[in-house]
Amino acid sequence: MIFKLNFRGAILVAAAITGLVTLASPARADQCDDIAKQLASGVDRLKVNFKAANIIYLTHPAAKELSLGCRAQGQNYSNELYAKGDRKPTPQFYDLVASAAAIIFTVPKDDTAKGATRCLKRMGLLRGDKVSMRFKRLNMDCSRTKTEASIAITRPKDE
Repeated sequence: MIFKLNFRGAILVAAAITGLVTLASPARADQCDDIAKQLASGVDRLKVNFKAANIIYLTHPAAKELSLGCRAQGQNYSNELYAKGDRKPTPQFYDLVASAAAIIFTVPKDDTAKGATRCLKRMGLLRGDKVSMRFKRLNMDCSRTKTEASIAITRPKDE
């Protein structure tokens, strides 16, 4: 038996299947943009400024600098929160860091608040101006200068 191939029908079926596949899988925004939107809606008075090279810059009255770093190829961490404030951080700064870290890393806010305050309060005469610690599977690096204190919170890629 000889089959006659209908090329128009085959092309039409292939185009229909391709159209269904593209419609079935919606376009996803970047994961980092999703986290930034969650931060803006979850933390009072937090605003998203702009994105440049996998870093989203944020603003808040309690922090001098605030940014969310997202994973790129070859980095050892998944996401990073960086916050800089006064040398003696205010309770609003601690609350901001705890709220943002809880949203970014999906950890309870109480745990992130405890870790951030421990890290920032350990800096001093005995331990120096740079403290690195690990708390609840989060790496916290705190440092201070004569006028500012900063904290960087990351989670390694494999956790």
